[in-house]
Amino acid sequence: MDGFIHVIRQFENPSVPHMDGAIDPRRDMASMEAEFILNDLILVERKLQRLSDELKRGGVGRDKAQIERELALFERINDLLNQEIPLRNETFSEEEEKMMSSYGFLSRKPQVVVINQSEEQETVEIESLYANTTVVSIPAKLEMDIAQLPPDEAAIFLEEYGIQEPSLNRFIRLSYDLLGLQSFFTAGEKEVHAWTVSRGANAPEAAGVIHSDMQKGFIRAEVVSYTDLITLGGFAEARNQGKLRLEGKKYIVQDGDVIEIRFNL
Repeated sequence: MDGFIHVIRQFENPSVPHMDGAIDPRRDMASMEAEFILNDLILVERKLQRLSDELKRGGVGRDKAQIERELALFERINDLLNQEIPLRNETFSEEEEKMMSSYGFLSRKPQVVVINQSEEQETVEIESLYANTTVVSIPAKLEMDIAQLPPDEAAIFLEEYGIQEPSLNRFIRLSYDLLGLQSFFTAGEKEVHAWTVSRGANAPEAAGVIHSDMQKGFIRAEVVSYTDLITLGGFAEARNQGKLRLEGKKYIVQDGDVIEIRFNL
């Protein structure tokens, strides 16, 4: 699990009572954050107890200095959580990231907070106090109804309600931005496939997303941008115009690249 989409109610409906009585998106957002922090505190307290016991036994089988470094890190994390500061607000070193990697702290994960409002309600402006958190408001019921219409009718209703694009598109883009992801494509005569890769990934890493053998035996990649490919009408013209190019192992994949991997094992 890489992140959360947290849906919070704003719409009023007497037949669907809120478990806390009044509708309050800010309260609900803070409540969920508190649950994340509490969950992480339980993990950290257990880890601190194990590290303390390990030190008392003399660190049998492990480097004592490493145990002390872990103890210092988890004491720092414990202090943050006791101050009700989610871990996504803190910066950690590469070594600390490795020590934390197996714990899956909930308050460290990025999140999209969705304010679920009715079509007649004004958008609630909520600025999150936390890092790696994006807040958006959508009329979910209205968009669900529009999504069930034929495309031409849906376009009319979207325009009428001033909705520039369907929320699903927004969610995908926001989630990709929050998680630092991008898409590249492979294309053949029978199929076009989109693949997800981290931003900053090089060509062999992108090849590994398709198959590990491609990464191991990577030779080069033929690359053209999606925009150029569509504008020029195909690979042949892209090659004639010099837009289809050969890239090596150090090439950093760009969002929307169309790539053909050359490899050999």
